[in-house]
Amino acid sequence: MHDNQESHENPAPSKDQNLAKDQNQPIAVSEYLHPGVFIDADHPAVKKFTDQALEGAGPTPIERAVALYYAVRDGLRYDPYSMDMAAANFTASHIATQKAAFCIPKAILLTACARAAGIPARIGYADVRNHLCSAKLKAAMAGNDLFMYHGYVEMYLLDKWVKSTPAFNLELCEKVGIEALGFNGRDDSMMHPFDKAGREHMEYVQDHGHFFDHPHERIQGAFKEAYGDLDLMLGSMKGDFAAEVSAG
Repeated sequence: MHDNQESHENPAPSKDQNLAKDQNQPIAVSEYLHPGVFIDADHPAVKKFTDQALEGAGPTPIERAVALYYAVRDGLRYDPYSMDMAAANFTASHIATQKAAFCIPKAILLTACARAAGIPARIGYADVRNHLCSAKLKAAMAGNDLFMYHGYVEMYLLDKWVKSTPAFNLELCEKVGIEALGFNGRDDSMMHPFDKAGREHMEYVQDHGHFFDHPHERIQGAFKEAYGDLDLMLGSMKGDFAAEVSAG
């Protein structure tokens, strides 16, 4: 990834509940335990998802973080066609009730669950080029295979921030020939540059840094700039992503 100046979010909710305001000053690690507007870690739906994910997990922060990662990675099927840019769809409490989501909502949910479990967590975003993007999805995205603001998560474990990417569920990875990303709580787990057959897969183009809360309007603006009319784009985004990619 390219190193850019990191961005941070203000933990105090803004007057407009759909906005997340940036601030340039870093905030204390302990602040990343607090709920945000979108990362509503104190919501009963998030707490329920978290408690279920932690059933049988070990007591240490790393064991809990790993359990949460797999619960989000495999508990929600990755589906870019599930995208709906209404702000209400990007709250962790809503996402916790869904069966499918794309990378940003899954990262929001994992961040919220970590905070609910007492693990400081923040969300990060990077522009990534998906070389295995299906032709149908690429066409819907104005011929673009650059996924703006791909979501990832940073959890504070063993006195350091550790990155993870809970986007692609195991079933999808096995179907399309991609190595499923694991997470051990100690090492960064980011998208693979190649698939199992040696084809180019994910290329990180630009890292936008980390945030306290999901910056919805910023991302919505970036999507409009990259993909054009979002209503038109989303209206054409219907299909079976796994089947399209596996068909080559």
